[in-house]
Amino acid sequence: MIAADNEELIRRIARLARQNQEQDDLIKKLEKQIENLTRQLEKLKNGQIPQDSSLVQAVKEEAREKSLKFDMATVLFAELRCSDPGLEEHDSFSYMDELDEILMEFGAIAERSGIVKIKTIGDTFMCAGGIPEKNITNPVIVVLAAVEMKNFLDRFEARKRGNGRKIWQLKTGIHTGPVLATVTGKKKISYEIKGDTVNNASRIVTVSDDQSILISIMTCELVKELFVCEYSGRLPVKYKGHLDLFGVTGLKPGLSVDAKGMIPNDLFRIKFGLIQFTDIQEMILDKLERELPPFLFYHNVKHTVDVVTEVELIGWAEGCSDEEILLLKTAALFHDAGHIVSYDEHEMHSARMAEEILPRYNYTSAQIERICSIIMATRLPPEPADLLEEIICDSDLDYLGRSDFIPVSNMLFEELRARNKMTEINEWNKLQVKFISGHQYFTRTARSLREVNKQLQIERIRSLIHD
Repeated sequence: MIAADNEELIRRIARLARQNQEQDDLIKKLEKQIENLTRQLEKLKNGQIPQDSSLVQAVKEEAREKSLKFDMATVLFAELRCSDPGLEEHDSFSYMDELDEILMEFGAIAERSGIVKIKTIGDTFMCAGGIPEKNITNPVIVVLAAVEMKNFLDRFEARKRGNGRKIWQLKTGIHTGPVLATVTGKKKISYEIKGDTVNNASRIVTVSDDQSILISIMTCELVKELFVCEYSGRLPVKYKGHLDLFGVTGLKPGLSVDAKGMIPNDLFRIKFGLIQFTDIQEMILDKLERELPPFLFYHNVKHTVDVVTEVELIGWAEGCSDEEILLLKTAALFHDAGHIVSYDEHEMHSARMAEEILPRYNYTSAQIERICSIIMATRLPPEPADLLEEIICDSDLDYLGRSDFIPVSNMLFEELRARNKMTEINEWNKLQVKFISGHQYFTRTARSLREVNKQLQIERIRSLIHD
């Protein structure tokens, strides 16, 4: 027993010695950097480096790039306290080891969730969602991470103690709002954030109860569709009155796999996916705006937005489930993105793009496969195999029965003419009459909305045709 204790003590001493050496090396490195910066500063003061030099401009540019503002970030403080009354009688090193293990897992949870770890201050863990990539889902992601941290600590205590006894108290405070972030480092990027959002999150954790997840009203409004949020009280905020606070007790009924409501199920992930779709849509539409060829007068961003809107409208009317709506909207978003690669066979390139991008957003392989089949159904002539494929086919050709058919049709003609696929407007109108006369909407909803107007369009085009 004594030998084992001695070995443990030796390991800890070696670890401390190694840490001290690392600190010494870091101090020496920083001292050299300070010396270099001091010499450069003196040169600047003495006018030895012109203000318009590339070095000065690079420094200014770097300073601008490293100060970033985020309009919506969610900041989390998780504070741990050891409540073992016998702490002084036992080896305090073992408690420090436990604290290190817990904080390390908190960091791993944040990383898996796409949340940035800001820093660890003693026994307090701080992280933020919504940086460096802006997104609308960060409040949900951060609250879900807080739930996972709480679940981990429960499992950790059961593994360490095994008798229902708990010695670690966890208090969590979360707030959503704007932050100013300072970025440092090149190989290993780190972030420092400041602002009222950080200050409020820090204050919220101080009034949080043991084992509770306390969130502000701002965060609550953004997560209440998925989590049970119970009013907890008010926090005085200097110069701003009061901040209403809510305790998160678990996931909404029907959204978890366990009785406590702490582990998300597939329905939760689908509802989350519908929220996350806004982020994916912004990213894809921005990509289309930047990369689509300029001659795409019809297959452009507006057409994509129209199809996304229409598949949702028809999908709800046809009684589709939440997951089916998510699959439809995602397929519609990607269905013409392949034009970035090639005009011909663009559906195939669109499907490949979806296969590459969607795993980053936690779509399952089965969902991605289904989305790709829906995309491929938009090839002409349309031959849909099921309801979802019928919906996207009807949405893709929705303009045939709309009042703006003529101007939209003319845009498609201009696009084909730019590709040398069509040259005469009269021939185009004849082709349109033939195509529309043979076209039929597949869904009941599209037929009721567009079929009558589609017949009117045939007469309008015929009046434009001359022999």
